[in-house]
Amino acid sequence: MLMRLLLALPLLYMPNMLHFSVETGIPGLNLANIIFIVVVGALLMAGRRHAPLEPRGYLTPALLLLFAALTIAFVIAQATMPRDFMEDFTYLKNLIFYPLLYFVYRRCGQDEKGTRQLIIFVMIVAAIAGLEAIREGLDYGFGNYNESRRASGPFGVDYSTANRAGVFYAMFLPMFIAMALFFRKQKFWRLAAIGGCATMVVAIMATYSRQSYLIALVAFALLLVRRNVVLAVAIAVLMVPAIGLLPESVTQRVAETEQQDSVGEEQLDVSTASRFEIWGGAMQMWTEHPIGVGLNRFKQHIGNYVPRYAGYDAHSIYFLMLAECGPLGLLALLFLLWRVLWMGVRFTRSVPASDAEGKALSLGFILLAISTALGNVYGSPFFEGAVMANFWALCGLMEHYFALKRRARVPGAGPAPGTATGRLPAPAMQGIGTRFPLAARMAPRRYGKDED
Repeated sequence: MLMRLLLALPLLYMPNMLHFSVETGIPGLNLANIIFIVVVGALLMAGRRHAPLEPRGYLTPALLLLFAALTIAFVIAQATMPRDFMEDFTYLKNLIFYPLLYFVYRRCGQDEKGTRQLIIFVMIVAAIAGLEAIREGLDYGFGNYNESRRASGPFGVDYSTANRAGVFYAMFLPMFIAMALFFRKQKFWRLAAIGGCATMVVAIMATYSRQSYLIALVAFALLLVRRNVVLAVAIAVLMVPAIGLLPESVTQRVAETEQQDSVGEEQLDVSTASRFEIWGGAMQMWTEHPIGVGLNRFKQHIGNYVPRYAGYDAHSIYFLMLAECGPLGLLALLFLLWRVLWMGVRFTRSVPASDAEGKALSLGFILLAISTALGNVYGSPFFEGAVMANFWALCGLMEHYFALKRRARVPGAGPAPGTATGRLPAPAMQGIGTRFPLAARMAPRRYGKDED
């Protein structure tokens, strides 16, 4: 129980780190790093009890490739445009740090119940973050749209981080939708999931993030089709007249994507058009620097190609990786996203149709992966710790959870090593089992099984 509480601490802290900002006084080391070190130390001291169930994580090769690409880009930056080394090194450390949570939580050592509780806690933390955005939205009011009155929840202090907040809510929305659709007999959790859906939807509206609106609709549509095609069509028909019930500010924000100029011709709004110009500049940057300009150098170079947007972010993780890390970085990123998606597919295939909980979690995770990929097309929150930390932790928890389920279905497998009820017999006891096979048959957990 104590270990479970310790594992819950990073899940609570990471999305809310801006609320608990503490200076450690040590360059490159923050409170998130310290919490991580404490948790890792506790797991290592626990020994084999918290060993991962699978010898190698499904995402391990992809993550290592990404880390290698980032490190190479860091070296390129130091060689071609040296700046503050400690600042660049801290930047590299932060990019690598948050995905490490995947390795921590895949070896959490919890049994099925404990792992389920940690997954639920991830969802509760997401819902609480959504409530904070709703409170901000209510304070601002849902009247006419105003760029400076967009909710950002725990992810920032002003509207500049509203898009990142919207992506976070859109990422976790499919998990709630899947639970609401597939938890037929678990009424309490189904009602809780419906409440979570409502919270995430209103929070997304409060951020006025148009890409998040689209991501949420795509996830909802795909899950509905998976659940029941007839139901999906019926809800789609009902949603058309329901658009008029949305707050006026939301419809205004969506309508801003295309505007009319002085002669009545349709044109993209400034926010959308600027992204296309920056992306064009990123492509020119890559053609002149085929292996990339180096880590954390995009803002210094973009002004050479699009002077009016000098110092701007790429507004897309894909163009950012291509420009800074070259094709290797982009391929590493795409390979990682593919592995995350395929891991969810493997989860779905590994559970029987009668397992509503397993189906809901696995399908929700697939849409979580898709939403994460889509959320980085129009922005670049992929390496933002507050947005992505719990995503990586959830990847590890889901891998551990479904590994437990697979072991439980194997005849005679017994409890998984590393869980509370699955400790391996001591070597001395195994020796007794070898000398006295009958004792091993009568008490296999105590003496170990004989070899026949």
